[in-house]
Amino acid sequence: MANLSASSTVRLHHTPGAMMPVIALGVYQSTAAKESVSTALQVGYRHIDSARLYRNEADVATSLKASGIKREEVWLTTKIMSSEHSTKACEAAIKSSTAKLGNDDNQIWDLILLHDPQGGKSLRAQAWNVLRQAKQSGKVKSIGVSNWGVRHMQELGGAKEAGIDVNQVELHPWCQQREITQYCKENNVIVQAYCPIVRGEKNDDETLNKIAKETGKTPAQVLIRWSLQKGFVPLPKSDTPSRIKENFQVFDWSLSDEQMQTLDGLDQGPQGAISWNPVDAA
Repeated sequence: MANLSASSTVRLHHTPGAMMPVIALGVYQSTAAKESVSTALQVGYRHIDSARLYRNEADVATSLKASGIKREEVWLTTKIMSSEHSTKACEAAIKSSTAKLGNDDNQIWDLILLHDPQGGKSLRAQAWNVLRQAKQSGKVKSIGVSNWGVRHMQELGGAKEAGIDVNQVELHPWCQQREITQYCKENNVIVQAYCPIVRGEKNDDETLNKIAKETGKTPAQVLIRWSLQKGFVPLPKSDTPSRIKENFQVFDWSLSDEQMQTLDGLDQGPQGAISWNPVDAA
């Protein structure tokens, strides 16, 4: 992504007019979601990534309302668990998550994803059909998937044909998911990167620290900037106010082509994953 700024957005190809901010605060396992979201909004984040599994959708909504920022200025994402991927369960999940945004009939999620493909082929298809219907009826703005491999997207007739806006997968230099990201690029699917800072597990990596020293930035900032320059939408998570701010300070500098190539060379394929990899999915 060229000419990035704190207000940069990316256009969703399958939802006319939808523009998603290029970085989000992730709230997975957040122990202080209300406070973290409030800090993020004050810093300048306009994109928050939650999920039903995280049990903090209502906290996200509460913090946004308290911020005084207009709802339409912030992009909100949630995800539906694979245990809820039957038709009736998925319909109920959408209704439940939407209710957490408040009583205003105009309150809908900007993006709802199917959290993982573990429910199996039949339930995946049922859930995707429910999401498509929800989008058509105005119950959600845009729809996508998370932790899906190429095969899972192809089962729906292809990502482009199915209208998949987003695929959210683990992405960082040690786990680059190249087959998936290339397929998404070819089919106009925006790739969101979770665990972009590897949960701090690579902060002592020699190569990463060399580049951090060269740029005068932290290892986390280098990793987030790598993700942005690859064209991904990173979702760094933190409950520490100073780090939430620091993770957003990635727009007034860039990595060189050589530094990007060096980080690209760290890929370990599926073995580099620290969370969960689509190749493991049924």
